[in-house]
Amino acid sequence: MVIESRSNERVKEARKLLLRKERKESGLHLIEGEKLVGEAVSSGARVVSCFLEQGFVFSPPENAVTHVVSRAVLESLCESQTPQGVVAVVETPSLTPPERYPGGLVVTLDGVQDPGNVGTILRSADAFGASGVLLSPACADVYAPKTLRAAMGSTYHLPVWQGELTEELVRMKQQGFFALCGDLRGSETLPALTKNVSLVIGSEGSGVSAEVAALCAGYRLAMRGRAESLNASVAAGVLLYVVSGAMPRV
Repeated sequence: MVIESRSNERVKEARKLLLRKERKESGLHLIEGEKLVGEAVSSGARVVSCFLEQGFVFSPPENAVTHVVSRAVLESLCESQTPQGVVAVVETPSLTPPERYPGGLVVTLDGVQDPGNVGTILRSADAFGASGVLLSPACADVYAPKTLRAAMGSTYHLPVWQGELTEELVRMKQQGFFALCGDLRGSETLPALTKNVSLVIGSEGSGVSAEVAALCAGYRLAMRGRAESLNASVAAGVLLYVVSGAMPRV
């Protein structure tokens, strides 16, 4: 049976997950496209249900309830202009920070509010071997559709947590982490780094908050041109390259 009505109850329930409030309350999120669904499955995430466009060839995950839908119904479940055949409802992993952080490079985002920036930073963190990403409560939703698309599957490759940064940074420092933040007021000389580093990236408009900066060593990328600053995700990519290369190899 092909679902052709956007008013179908299963479709309506899934469409609610386009809203952050509904994602938070339900503990579920939507992903679209064969690649993202495959990344979620291979990571061990629980896929609750799948909506497949009629005629689209795809093997749904085991135990996922599958619905075949018309193109119009599939489009109603997506924010992108060109949905790619499948949309899945996935159980959201816990965002609670761990009692003990994994060693290595933890990328910490302080109020990064653009979903595209958060997703792109997640992808860069994954590429440079970060052991996890910590977000402040003011950051964009890591499981929003735009964030997930920008991350291109990296959301499922490394742990993501959310918590009050001052508390978490104090705890990380107690666990032997060196806290470093990108800061226009910081030094252009990179300090000596330890094998465990928390790299803090500030918000697009105001950078790292004063409370967080007080817990970190500040580092400023040398700007040779006339631009005053870089986009948050671009700055994060450059900082990740510099910091990951300067950290001691264990």
